[in-house]
Amino acid sequence: MLIRLRYGRRLQTYLKIGACVLVGLCYFAFLFRESLNAYEHRERVTAAELEAESEPSKQQLKLKRQQLQRQRILAKQQEQGKASTGGNVSAGSSSPVAAVPPPPASTLNPVYEYSEELHSRTERELQRRSEHLAAVCDRYKLQEKYPPNPWEFFVSPGHNNLVWCNVFKAASSTWMYYFNILAGYDVKYLQRTETQPLELARKRFPRPELGELMELLPSALSFLFVRDPFERILSAYRNKLEGNKNTFYKALGNKIVHRYRKRNLGGPWPRCGPTFEEFVRFLIAEHAAGKRFDEHWAPIYSFCTPCSVNFTIIGKTETFQRDSEFIIRQAGLESLLLGLGKLPQRKQRKIGNQARSGVKSEALVERYFADLDRSTLDQLLKIYRIDFELFDYDYLRYYDMVHPWSMEQTTSASASVVPAGGTTSTTASLALGGHSTQGQATT
Repeated sequence: MLIRLRYGRRLQTYLKIGACVLVGLCYFAFLFRESLNAYEHRERVTAAELEAESEPSKQQLKLKRQQLQRQRILAKQQEQGKASTGGNVSAGSSSPVAAVPPPPASTLNPVYEYSEELHSRTERELQRRSEHLAAVCDRYKLQEKYPPNPWEFFVSPGHNNLVWCNVFKAASSTWMYYFNILAGYDVKYLQRTETQPLELARKRFPRPELGELMELLPSALSFLFVRDPFERILSAYRNKLEGNKNTFYKALGNKIVHRYRKRNLGGPWPRCGPTFEEFVRFLIAEHAAGKRFDEHWAPIYSFCTPCSVNFTIIGKTETFQRDSEFIIRQAGLESLLLGLGKLPQRKQRKIGNQARSGVKSEALVERYFADLDRSTLDQLLKIYRIDFELFDYDYLRYYDMVHPWSMEQTTSASASVVPAGGTTSTTASLALGGHSTQGQATT
């Protein structure tokens, strides 16, 4: 009996030990399988990254082959044109056949034809812009007030020292796309990725130090693109704040509404975003308090500091296609950037911060500025007038769009309305904001 009891206990012990060993083996097998899966996943990711990095070279070769093919076709057509013209002249024909015009070179805009004459004209216009900017900088001594700010510069030393200052809301998405091509990203990858272009570009082009930037600038091809200052802030408002549809700027939109909008006593706050007039009042208050502006509406004179950085080229959005091609040719990047396929429309709207309606801001300027009064426009000009002067834009045209009276004076005038014989009348000689109001209504 005692032997059986001992044997049973020993058997139980062996079974327990066996079960523990089995559990341990299963656990180690599980760990080994997970490690193997992780290793295979890492290998696949590495292979995909290497493939993505090798793809640009294939794309470049393809573009070079296309360019050589176009050059051969152009040369052949020119030879045929010369031969046909010579043959007609030698035969004594009274109406010689003109040479076949060469096809336009591959450009950013199919309608735009590149020529040496246009190149020279563009060069003279860019020189005039630089001279005008230098004169305004000297007039207001802006070099001393605004030292170089390297925060939003992109430097590509491997491409003839190309230096670009990214001005948001001034056709920046196209050149961000180009810099991502120069960084080595494949066109197809850029078309399908959900990563923001700015984030991709900064991985390859980190923000330069001030000393590094100033050392590189004398030998660099440096440029920026500018835009009418008020069209630029309107574009920023429509994309970031109008309707409170941009989640990143929603908190700022609510802040502006709470600060500048009056509501009915006890009523809820409206859920829509700030009006353009409220946004402008916010800008004026922030500037008066000396606060730093968001990069989408920061003045260019303090953001890219063009008076302290001697830019080689000052491009404008109004001549964007022409100026961009001039820069590309000056940098010798035709084979890389000219003739590139454009991004899909959905992608262009997303990375370019374009309005969903597709209507450009410059077509809506009058409608939005009609909500402002003359006094508000005067205060807004205190912020952006230097940009208007530096880049030779006309700010006087906006005075024809705004109300010639101020909102406060309109309110006080309405309060002074006195009923008489069933009609109301306002004081005819009311002068508002230091300007006479012609044609004021009498009801």
